[in-house]
Amino acid sequence: MICRQVNPLIRLIPPSLVRLFARPYVAGDSLASAVGTVAQLWRERSLMATLDLLAEDIHQESQAQQNLAAYLAMVDAVAAMQEVPAAARPTLSLKPSSYTTRPLQAGGDAAGSFAAMQQIVEYAAKQQVAVSIDMEGRHWTDFTLDALKQFHAQGHRHVGAVLQTRLNRTSQDLDALPKGMRCRLVIGIYKEPESVALLGKPQMKERLLEYAERLLRRGHYVEFASHDEAYVRRFVEQVAPRAGVGPDQYEVQMLYGVPRDKLLGELHKRGIRARLYVPFALSWGMAIQYLRRRLDEYPAMMLLVTKNLILRR
Repeated sequence: MICRQVNPLIRLIPPSLVRLFARPYVAGDSLASAVGTVAQLWRERSLMATLDLLAEDIHQESQAQQNLAAYLAMVDAVAAMQEVPAAARPTLSLKPSSYTTRPLQAGGDAAGSFAAMQQIVEYAAKQQVAVSIDMEGRHWTDFTLDALKQFHAQGHRHVGAVLQTRLNRTSQDLDALPKGMRCRLVIGIYKEPESVALLGKPQMKERLLEYAERLLRRGHYVEFASHDEAYVRRFVEQVAPRAGVGPDQYEVQMLYGVPRDKLLGELHKRGIRARLYVPFALSWGMAIQYLRRRLDEYPAMMLLVTKNLILRR
């Protein structure tokens, strides 16, 4: 296996400082902590959630098995949540790279990944828990879309997709989505070359609006994921009405820890559903690895995190 090395400068950041930056965006170092967080979000603010285990870039088969077991436990935990209505239960986000030591971006064959996701998807179906297959870097796109089509062909309508507007191929990938599949639209955080992706954030965000309207017109349930308040408002005030759909056909999503309380409150008053993407880890060591990789892929994140920490004070 070829391991991608994190920028040495990122490695020099002390773990204690990385943990300080990670804490507002990570719901603890256990499943119990994460479940408690999403229950509180619903109880106090009527916010739905998506649970995501921080477990990418693994190197040992035992880690793949640990991740699989953790997701099966997540299904049980979500199914057992009594205080959250069934329609507002947390969904689970699955990253294909979490279940293989042979990742595609390193020239591997993703051995074990589909089988693990199949097991989780089937178990989640029995427990009536929705899952989404997250979209990672460009090397995973075909694999992920093929997996989605197979799950849909098997009748697993509880499985949703995630598409990144920065990739130029996404326009065609929209057309290939199974009819009616739930779809989360993001600009994406993975660095991609100009030969396959946009490099400018404004263009990526304009595509969010364009692609969201296309999906709504085709009968998809759209999960519009953005922290840009102007684009969120354009989506709910212009795009959705123009597509002829009501709030039952879409929701707005944001990352846990990003301070957008005023906007989320406005959405709630208008009857528009909002969901927070809630990452957690099985140890703070995994959470720190996660943020180091994100800082390496997107150095400007350090400035954004610092700004958000200041705003939270």
